[in-house]
Amino acid sequence: MSKYSLSALVAAGLLAGGMSVSSASAADLGGNCCADLEERIAELEATTARKGNRKVSLTVSGWVGQQVTWWDDGGQSNVYVTDLGSTLASHVKFTGQAQILPGWTAGYVLHLEAIGSDALTTTQDVPDGPNLLTGTNNGVSTLQSFWFIKSDQLGKVSVGKQSQASDNTAILVDGSGSLVPANWVPFDFNSFFIRQKNGGLTDTTWGGVGTWGDVNGAPTNSVRYDSPSFGGFSVSASWGEDDFWDVAARYAGEWADFKVAAAAAYSQTNSTSGNSANVLQPFDTGYFQVGAYVEHMPTGLFAYGAYGNLNFHDSSASSNETWYGKAGIRQRWNPLGHTVLYGEYERVENRNGGSIYANGTTPEVGDPPLDPLYSYGNASARLWGVGVVQEIDSAAMSLWLKYRNIDASFKDVTIVDGDGGLATNNFQEVTFGALINF
Repeated sequence: MSKYSLSALVAAGLLAGGMSVSSASAADLGGNCCADLEERIAELEATTARKGNRKVSLTVSGWVGQQVTWWDDGGQSNVYVTDLGSTLASHVKFTGQAQILPGWTAGYVLHLEAIGSDALTTTQDVPDGPNLLTGTNNGVSTLQSFWFIKSDQLGKVSVGKQSQASDNTAILVDGSGSLVPANWVPFDFNSFFIRQKNGGLTDTTWGGVGTWGDVNGAPTNSVRYDSPSFGGFSVSASWGEDDFWDVAARYAGEWADFKVAAAAAYSQTNSTSGNSANVLQPFDTGYFQVGAYVEHMPTGLFAYGAYGNLNFHDSSASSNETWYGKAGIRQRWNPLGHTVLYGEYERVENRNGGSIYANGTTPEVGDPPLDPLYSYGNASARLWGVGVVQEIDSAAMSLWLKYRNIDASFKDVTIVDGDGGLATNNFQEVTFGALINF
């Protein structure tokens, strides 16, 4: 008998002996303990992610979010099923880290996003919008992919495709639980065309009226630094190729019975970059944003506000401004979890002139003129809405129902039947959605 066969027999004998002892112990304890143990082990194995080595940790997380929206532009209405919009849609994130020295770690993030219908690109005639960032339908794309080195005392440096320091700075301080359904980015109506009172569609989208907050919302290839938190304060900065840069400062803390959070950021983007951080405003720009949140913890009453200012460099163009406010109450009125009731208001100011074509198509050079062509000196848009969010703690889930009403105003208009104004319909939506974390 070879030594390998002998080793196998010895191993089999030890295994059999172990099983005999286990069986005897199980019999002594009533026969149910091992079945329970095996069930617990199977459950643990089913919820444990496999990883390639024992040195670097692996955590899998993410969420799935979908919504059903009824919309009405004053001349047409319909019901669409969409994702929550690029950068906010269903995704899975792989993260991990390993200790280098005491107080020093290295890690990674791989963030994949799956979009079947992007709410940001949905229109009257396109119920299933393509991914705003990739232009494809029903695909999985890389939203973030970067590595980092972190010191407990000095902070973290990250390199790769990631959110820049100013990404969602003003939004993320919102701790009400209503951030996803109610924020200042036009996720639900960005690409819908504005309809005139006479029933015709214009070539201007609601998102194109002005700057609806957070113009630097797409991850970029960059180098980023995040400081440790000192007394609730922290700072961040990032730089990306050819070229953009930004800085941000944040604070979070509690004062007596109040929870307080605030953040501000400034970013500057070069339009010639092939990887511009400014997706919706591809110009040489500087963007300042600030947001603040306060909540009275005993009552759950809260207020949130944000302001944004977009400056156009190397141009005579005026700045665009955005104001956003939200207030409501967050309370645990039932055993499922917290309920959030809120009202929101937003105003967008575009102080630059523009043109509107009545049939929804912008003519190319040499094409016959379309009728009529409207020119305006400045424009503004206003949004108001109400909603309710119900959190379900046992399922790490949130459900929401909201109503929004958006209108636009154009000033200094010419070539519009001589009345000096451009009459447009309001856009309305009722949306039911849900998000579940994992």
